[in-house]
Amino acid sequence: MNNGKFLSIQDLGRLDLMHRSGAWKVYKKLGWYPVVVATTITYRKSLELWKKFDLETKIIGWDDLAFYLEQRFVVDGEMYAKSVIRIRFLKKTRGILTTEQVAQAGPDGNGGFGWPWPRPELPVWVTEWAETTAMPKGKEPAPSEW
Repeated sequence: MNNGKFLSIQDLGRLDLMHRSGAWKVYKKLGWYPVVVATTITYRKSLELWKKFDLETKIIGWDDLAFYLEQRFVVDGEMYAKSVIRIRFLKKTRGILTTEQVAQAGPDGNGGFGWPWPRPELPVWVTEWAETTAMPKGKEPAPSEW
């Protein structure tokens, strides 16, 4: 599998998580959708053609605007690759949703995620990574100067 395939399969894993939780139906009805803001992935071993693997997906925390997930490619209990992904939710009518708004909607449309969850403390490196890789907001200038 090449590096791009890993990222595509991770998209499917996150979509599967939303479908299984019932969240996708709620968010689609509300006109909300997730977008990847940033991702970092580390490859440890190659996944050869037809090699069976599991994709593990876990929410590791959030801040006011984004959720952070870890995803792992695992073969027989051994990690082959792992990544951290920063995701925001947007409205089709324009605008960014807060993590609180997203969680309060819940799969039953009535806070069905059991909000408020205790917010896990993000690893320091994840917080620093999010800060140092952030780009200007969409309407702010972002000149490409080398």
